[in-house]
Amino acid sequence: MDIAHLRPIMVVSAAHLRQARGWSNGSVRRWTMALIVFLRGINVGGYRTFRPSMLARELAAYDVVNVGAAGTFVVRKPGSRARFLAELRRKLRFEAEVAFCGGSDLIRLEVENPFGTEAPRPDVVQFVSILSKAGRGEPCLPIVIPEVGEWFVRIIGSRNRLVFGVYRRRMKAIGYLGRIDELFGAPATTRSWNTILSVLRILKTPERQTTE
Repeated sequence: MDIAHLRPIMVVSAAHLRQARGWSNGSVRRWTMALIVFLRGINVGGYRTFRPSMLARELAAYDVVNVGAAGTFVVRKPGSRARFLAELRRKLRFEAEVAFCGGSDLIRLEVENPFGTEAPRPDVVQFVSILSKAGRGEPCLPIVIPEVGEWFVRIIGSRNRLVFGVYRRRMKAIGYLGRIDELFGAPATTRSWNTILSVLRILKTPERQTTE
């Protein structure tokens, strides 16, 4: 994937989104209120294992929808974020790094289309990493990891707490993705762009039509 073909990031307002996508005011309110939660290092190597779908059911009062097995949740009625996150941590049986963003953050990222129209090669995965807190500052982008020799991770941009790029489908890439923590000064939880697209489909679907 040639990063020279990637589109520059633009600023997109809610009004722009309504006009571009034909969404109603009700749809905009729904994804503006939603909270997207990402757990880090869940169900990996037999450690910190649990069933995310069961956790979603335990948090049904917040209208939580589970996405996959990695610990990704769409929270459509979070209310107070601090209160919801405290309840989430209370129901987990172990300590876990929790990252989150607003539904509007992902909607804007989709409209900005950071990966352009070029499809990735079969051995390349487009990803988004969510920082658990504000980083110490944005490094000069794009970044290729490692800097010398064959690359395994390319960080092509960032927007607030969202960092995005591509990585190779190699075991070594997992270790190199860990460099994002160091580069941005905050723990990063990574999901594939396909997972983010699944989250976006849930955000755009009326509540009565959504099933886990």
